[in-house]
Formats: sequence, C-alpha cells, structure tokens
Amino acid sequence: MDDRTPDLFVHENGDDAAPIERHASQAYLGYAVSTVKSRALPDVADGLKPVQRRILFSMSQASTPGFAKCARYVGEVLGKYHPHGDSSTYEAMVHLAQPFSMRYPLIDGQGNFGSRDGDSAAAYRYTEAKLSRYAELMLAEIGEGTVDFNKNYDGKFDEPQLLPARLPFGLLNGSFGIPVGFSTRIPSHNLREVAAAAAHVIKHPKASVKDVLELLPGPDFPGGGQIIAARDEIRTAYETGRGSIAMRARWTTEQLSRGQWRIVVTELPHGVSCRQVLEEIEALVNPKPSTGKKETSQEQRRLKQFMLEQIETVRDESDRKSKLRLVIEPRSSRQSAEETMKTLLVQTSLETRFALNLTWLGLDGLPETKDIVTILREWGEFRVKTVRRRTQHRLTKCTERLEIVMGRLMAFVKIDEIIKLIRSCEDQPEAKQKLQEKYKFTERQAEDIVNLRLGQLTKLDGVKLNEERKALEAEKKGLNEILGDEKVLKKLVISELEKDSKIYGDDRRTLIKAEERSSIERTVVEEPITVILSKKGWVRGRSGHGVDMESVNYKDGDGRYMELECKTTDTLTVLASGGKCFSVDAAALPSGRGDGAPMNTLINSGPDDIVWVGLGDAGAPLLMANTAGNGFLCELGNLATKTRQGKDFMSVPEGAKALPPVFIQKDLKQIAALSSDARLLLFPMDELPVRPNGGVGVQLIALPDDVTLAGVAVTDGSSLAVSGFKRTRKTAELNKKDLSGYFGRRAQRGKVCDVGFRPDKLGS
Repeated sequence: MDDRTPDLFVHENGDDAAPIERHASQAYLGYAVSTVKSRALPDVADGLKPVQRRILFSMSQASTPGFAKCARYVGEVLGKYHPHGDSSTYEAMVHLAQPFSMRYPLIDGQGNFGSRDGDSAAAYRYTEAKLSRYAELMLAEIGEGTVDFNKNYDGKFDEPQLLPARLPFGLLNGSFGIPVGFSTRIPSHNLREVAAAAAHVIKHPKASVKDVLELLPGPDFPGGGQIIAARDEIRTAYETGRGSIAMRARWTTEQLSRGQWRIVVTELPHGVSCRQVLEEIEALVNPKPSTGKKETSQEQRRLKQFMLEQIETVRDESDRKSKLRLVIEPRSSRQSAEETMKTLLVQTSLETRFALNLTWLGLDGLPETKDIVTILREWGEFRVKTVRRRTQHRLTKCTERLEIVMGRLMAFVKIDEIIKLIRSCEDQPEAKQKLQEKYKFTERQAEDIVNLRLGQLTKLDGVKLNEERKALEAEKKGLNEILGDEKVLKKLVISELEKDSKIYGDDRRTLIKAEERSSIERTVVEEPITVILSKKGWVRGRSGHGVDMESVNYKDGDGRYMELECKTTDTLTVLASGGKCFSVDAAALPSGRGDGAPMNTLINSGPDDIVWVGLGDAGAPLLMANTAGNGFLCELGNLATKTRQGKDFMSVPEGAKALPPVFIQKDLKQIAALSSDARLLLFPMDELPVRPNGGVGVQLIALPDDVTLAGVAVTDGSSLAVSGFKRTRKTAELNKKDLSGYFGRRAQRGKVCDVGFRPDKLGS
C-alpha cells in the first residue's frame, strides 16, 4: 500500500494498522474454521455433527417419556444449545428419523417425515418424535463421567463435547457435508460387520485394510441395492479414503399369463428415487433440444425410437408402508428382458456411482481424509478411553458406597450408644464431630449416619449390609483389575462390542457382487454370429455366418453400412468418427430378430457416428487416418478400453472425421492415400510413426482447401483396394494396374487417377 491509500483501509487510531484485506481474510478464516469444526464435518468419535449431537442430548434430557412434539425439541435445542435457524435444526432432526436416509435411525418419528422421492416433512408443529432404541448406544453412558462437558453459548447450561458412542456411528449411518475447503461423503455400513472390524482393529492395532475388508466388505445402504464394483476398486477407496463405487438397482422378472412378463425394480441405488427414474425415462421418450439448439440431436432421436419400441409403460406401485416397487412393462413379450434392462441401466440412474470421501474431524480436532483402518483405530482409542473413564467413575461410586456401608456396619454394632450420642448433641455438626472423635468414623460416614432418620437407624440390617459389603468389595476388585491392565480393558471393550452386535445387529441389505458395469450377468456360449451395423448406427448380432445381406431389413431411411463375422465370446473394437475407441463384447449385442439397438446404448459415443467395427489379434498392425489427411501406425490392442466411456485415441480436427482403420498385411510396405478430388499418392510405410497411445499423427498427403482424404490402403505397388470407395468396374482396373507412377513424397498432392475416381463414388 502507498501514500495514496484512503483512510478506509486503516484503523481510526492511525497506528500501523492492518489493511482491511487482512481483516477480511481473518474473518473469513474464522468462518471457515467454524464451518469445518462446528457445523459440517462429523467427529470420528461419535460420528455426529454438533447440531445432531445437541438434538440427541436435548431429547435425552426431556422429562416426558414417549413421543413429544418436534416443535418442543426444536425450541429446546435453539434456546439452550444451538443458536441457529429453526428450519435447519428441524431438517437435521428429520434426517435422523428417516429410515431411507439413516441405516440405523437415532430418532423414531410419528407423522410425515418426508419420503425417498424428495417430499418434505410436515411442519414441526404436526410431527412427534422420541429417541430410538439405537440412541441407547449413543447416550446410555452419558451420566457416567465418560465425556467432558462445556458451557453453552451463553454460559447457562452444560452440553457434552462428544457423546459416548458404544459403536462407530459415523460408519453405521454415514454422513454428508461441504464446509469451506473440504467435503465429506461417508456411506453407511452394517452394524455387525462394523462391530467385528472395530473389535479386530482394537485387538490388532497394526491390521491392514485387506484384513479389515474381510470383515467389512463394503457399504450397506438403507435402501439395499447392489454394489457392482470390483473388490480391488473397493479396497483402493478404503485405503485412500476417496473413491467411486458403482451401484445398481435390483430387479426381478415377473411371469404373467399367456407368456407375458414385466420387470419389477425392488431396490434402487442409494440416493436415487422412483420419481427420478421416471423423470429420466420421460426425458428419453420426450427429449428436449439442448441449450442453444433448435432441435433434438440424432442421438436423442435414436434413443427415443428405441425406448418407444422397447417399453410400453413405467409406473411406481410403491407406497410408504410397502417395499419399493417400480414396474416396467415391455412393448412385446418376445423381446429380451435383459436387453431392455441393460439400456435402462445405461441411460438412467438405475445404475450410478457413489462418490466416497472419508473426511472427518479426528481425535486431534483437525479435519483429515482417513483410511478405514485409521478410522476404526481412532474410534477404538476413543472407546477404550471412554470405558476407562466409565470404569473409574464406577470405581469412585463403588468406593464411596462401600465407605457408607462400612460406616453403617460399625454403627449397627453400637447402635444404642450412637443414638444416645446424637440425641445429646444440639445440632448435626456437633453430632458429626463427636462421631468422628469417639468412633473413628470418616467424614462421609458420619454425615450419612447423622442424616439417617431415627427409624432408619434402628432398622439397620447387619446381614443385608454385610452382603452388600461383599458385593461391593468384589465389584471394586474387578474394576481395579480393569483399570490396572490394558489388555483386560480392551477385552472388556471387545466383549461389549460383540454383545451390542448380537442385540442391535441385523442382516446386510446391500448385495456386493462384482460385475461389469452396464451389463447383465449371463453365461456366454461360444456361437458364430454376424454383426450388422447400419448407416445410422444401429447394431445387431444375427446368429450364424454367411448371412444373406439382401434379406436384412432396416428402418426407413436407414441401410447397410458394414457387417462382421465373429463369435459370441469375442470382444469387438469400435471406432467413432470423433476419434474415440471402445470395446464391446459381442455377446452384449442385441439379437438380430428386430432392428437392433443404437450402438450408443452400449458405448458413450455421444453425437459421433460409428465408422468401424473390427476384430483381430491384439498385436495386429493398423493404419489409422482421418479425412483431414493425418495418419499413423498402431496395433489393434492399443484401441482396447475397459469402460463404456471409451478413450480419446485419434485427434480429429474440427469438421473432419476418422476413416475406417486398415489392417496391414504381412510383406506390404507401401501406403496409398487417395483424396476426394481423385488424386493418388504412394509412399513407403516406414515414413509413418508408430503411436501406441494415439494422437495426431503426420500428414499423409497435401490437401488444398475443400479437399479431404477419401481413403487409405496398404499395397505392394501392383494392386490396390482403397478403403472408403465403393467397388466399381474402374476400381477393378486400378487393382490390375502398376502403381509405381504414383510414388512421391508425403508433402505432395499426388497424381490424378486416370481410372476416373470421383467424389460421388465415396461409400463404405
């Protein structure tokens, strides 16, 4: 800052004060820390955010058992512990009561608490709530010295820093939050599995993620569904604390009369609702133009046609009390249920991904993304400390009670003398002092005897007191053993985990079954098929080889593009006009009975056309080229991909498109490039680079404006079959002609073909 800095940027006192930017940064830093530590991130100890913790504690302090108006609890929380808005507090309370949001709801709600479809809960003056049975695991030990208490915001009430959770509720119910600079998305898990994993980590602090995942294989969501991610993918997510887990709906096929059938979806991926799926299907059937476009794209029109041909109706038959039921009725009973469902899995949220982010506030109070073992280890440390504090609290209470019982036993022996002594004193302090001086009572014992009524003193039962003394001495000995040996303490924690697991645990809801995404599991029998691809990108697999192509029917305006003979066990390589490549299982292709399905229902090719479908050995050499005149060499295996998203392999300039690749036969060492203005150029193959990772390549032939590369071929110099041109009588003449006269350098435009190639002869 210089002398021209206005007074607005300094303090009024004129001292060497900080500029307003520093004040703003400090204020924002304070706000950021507040959102991270006091609002949005759960604590690894009890798995709760501050507002959730305050709601549960406030409800536990209510004097009225059973259900009470939510308005009452919201008011208590706001007035005593959480000076924020009533709507946000009520939303947090509703979330704790929703069985479709929480795997183990901590609140039992009565009334309208919303629905999975996104319906809002009723106003808090209409709904009622109470703590659920699972809340006992969170609050049962709150009064046993297990956690520290702080003053509330105005210093009038005490609130716990943490709740003494008997289980890792952060993993059981999960959490979601976005503070400043951080985010967290923790999935829910099964109670039995989490308890077993936590016990294992307490017993073996150096356990690995692999060991833990044997007991805790993955998330377990409230709504079930299935996880189709591979085991290695799940392990990586739990090792790093970040990852993406593929999920899919669960569905069955109901057989009806007269051979009819329908698909019934019974479970959806977490966070997906029936309403959302219905809206997505509606968007496919009635597509709208993209922003800035006047009409729908070709891909949207293809999908619309396919959906109309495959699906008759979709309706939601589930209600609040019954299980989820989304019914999909097909257009014809002759079509494949698996093929219909496969398309829906690809195009809707029936198959989705859960972005896992295990970010917590650790025991040190700092936010950090943790792996699963660290989470369980820190919770184990918290639980061991909690049980130690609980044991110390019980030992203190036991010792105090034992001291009282011993004093009463001493008084029982000389009860008449003690009564006479108390009656002779003017007040209690004098009686206490004389009891301590004459009979050697402690201060606590003397206080207890003086405070007993005369009737209680005369009715002291020596037998019962002696039995209580023995029980207290045994309890004290056991508590001292626990505090004196860390192994005994951990053994107690583990035994309590096993006990809670038996009482509160339930079966897993979410199926974990590794599958290829966007595919239906089925047994593939090796059979010959012919892959038929139309000009508009519709693909089908007709059984057998040697299919009469003249008998194949196409939709109006569509026609034959190419065919390929293969087997159902083969993996096909697909190239789109934009340079993206994909891998497709031949068994995944729709049957050849109808018109097939758009190729982009199997791969994510976007608006690009499919220019080539190929098959061969991974090491087979290929010549890649595009209409802009660029090209390079590679192998077929370089185009292989593992996901339907494919990969960008060839860089294609705007306005150009990829040409069908050409297999390079053995002993052929020359490249032929043919332009759209009928110019032919031959040059040695060794002038082309090998690009296993794809890319731009080099210029094959010099092209003036408005001229494109029409086709490429590999030749021995005596004959030529050009990819990209229809076979005509004149191409046969070219096949017989000596091509040596067309040799030149790649920078040249080549020579005009004297056999009459014309651009209007371009085809497949």
